[in-house]
Amino acid sequence: MRVGLTQLNCGDDSAANLPRTQGLIAQAADQGATLVATPEVTNIVSTSRSHQIDVLHHETDDPTLQALREQAKELGIWLLIGSLALKTDDPDGRFANRSFLIDPNGAITARYDKIHMFDVVVSETESYRESAGYRPGQAACLAQTPFGALGMTICYDMRFPALYRDLAQAGAGILTAPSAFSPVTGAAHWHSLLRARAIETGSFVIAPAQTGDHAISQGRARSTYGHSVVIDPWGTVLLDAGTDVGAFVVDLDLSLIETTRGKIASLTHDRAYEKPQA
Repeated sequence: MRVGLTQLNCGDDSAANLPRTQGLIAQAADQGATLVATPEVTNIVSTSRSHQIDVLHHETDDPTLQALREQAKELGIWLLIGSLALKTDDPDGRFANRSFLIDPNGAITARYDKIHMFDVVVSETESYRESAGYRPGQAACLAQTPFGALGMTICYDMRFPALYRDLAQAGAGILTAPSAFSPVTGAAHWHSLLRARAIETGSFVIAPAQTGDHAISQGRARSTYGHSVVIDPWGTVLLDAGTDVGAFVVDLDLSLIETTRGKIASLTHDRAYEKPQA
């Protein structure tokens, strides 16, 4: 199958982001991609909670979601919307960081809310507390498609290998990790983490990413690492998009999933053991 990745540089104006995203999705489809994936926070990259309160929507009336569902139907493609920042009805007012898988009829076939929140101190000048604005998801997501089972994750999830193992043992041969990764941690960890998740599970990993310096009208500046990648079940990097905005396609030989897992059947080799005492 041919997969397309869009590498985006979204700002905090969702109306301006949408046509750029649609243009890159169309480019990938024109190059023969039957599954196209976008990065985390495809609708808006914002560092201001007050701005998000003013401009974000609930899932039922989000214009980006509606437009991309219509585009998937028009193009006849599967579309992974890496994630959208969405309002929720939670009493605490926190948002959802939600990924969607859209089928060629424009229907939502799967939703996944990011489980692991990016609460970190990268340096004295760069820190994040995602849990202050976003509620964590509670459930893993395995989506069924004509090209096999697909396990959905988002960005910081990639530091929690048990999630990927659970998805692979449940049948996933393709794992998605749309991201908006810090340049500092990206340079140090991005490729290593994603290659490890592919190798450990004998799966393809598809990780479209945000890139560059983002246009932020309110709040502090934000930059992301880029380097959208596709990695095969043996850990080979099939695509690295560098740091440019664009649409990129790569062909996947899905038979490699079975072949690789046949060589190293570690997904079937779990053993119970006593855990160390803290």
